[in-house]
Amino acid sequence: MTREQFSYERYYQDRGREAGVAQATTETRRLLLADFLRTRRARLSPTDIGLPTGGRRRTPGLRREEVAQAANISVAYYTWLEQARDLHVSRPVLDSLAAALHLSLDERQHLFQLADQPYIQEALERQEQLDPLLQHMLDNQGTSPALITGPACDVVAWNRAFCVVFGDLNKLAMHERNIIWLCFTESTFRQRLGNWQRYAQEALAVFRAKAGHLGDDTRFLQIVDALKQSSQEFRQWWPEHNVRTVTSPYREVEHSLLGHLVFGYMTFQINAYPDLRLCVFLPDPASAAAKKLSALLGAIQNED
Repeated sequence: MTREQFSYERYYQDRGREAGVAQATTETRRLLLADFLRTRRARLSPTDIGLPTGGRRRTPGLRREEVAQAANISVAYYTWLEQARDLHVSRPVLDSLAAALHLSLDERQHLFQLADQPYIQEALERQEQLDPLLQHMLDNQGTSPALITGPACDVVAWNRAFCVVFGDLNKLAMHERNIIWLCFTESTFRQRLGNWQRYAQEALAVFRAKAGHLGDDTRFLQIVDALKQSSQEFRQWWPEHNVRTVTSPYREVEHSLLGHLVFGYMTFQINAYPDLRLCVFLPDPASAAAKKLSALLGAIQNED
């Protein structure tokens, strides 16, 4: 396989997908999508989407025109989807179909995979649906600040150590709990990051690299637009199109109570949730600052 044929982006996007979906050809995906839509349509009745029954039907389920009406798309377009025509189905159309067909979260994700579109969950939806085991895992990281981020760098979960070291995320509005937003606009976060400019440019380059598959995502565009209005540095650096997929393995922090801290920094993909990343900051346990951090966390826990 040549370098041109292999795509790391595609490889990581496909990890976590069902094996039959991940390896499917484009034609097979279209056939699977058509069959999936037909089965979801067949299980619904007109009353499920607020329509009158209209008398006896020869076959169970909704008619194609009823699904099209509920999804606000043309009957012809929906018919082509069920005929496995060669169409590029946009994310807004998939969102509309998922709502019209009353898909569960798992079914919604499957729909996006069959249509070969990245599945993005909003930060609010992520927090409401987050597996309690993930929060339990974060809470058991000891003195290691840790958080979980979504595709657009939204922070969907974190532990107490992160708040002590970098600032309390609980005090921020949900739309502000985003690594790029924190880096460029949140004063506490900026002040505590050692060598802020280098870190900010690295983080922005990683965020910019996401534009290849998140470029039309509503949340991604919201963050870009908000930062263009709020940060002079962002306005200056964003047009430079610097991209990278890996950042420095170390993070330096200047803390008013703990002094200078150096953390090893690692990220992990969560297999059960392929679009989430676990980020862990590992302190040197032998350092004086790490011992102070441990004592501070212990004191806070005792107060609870």
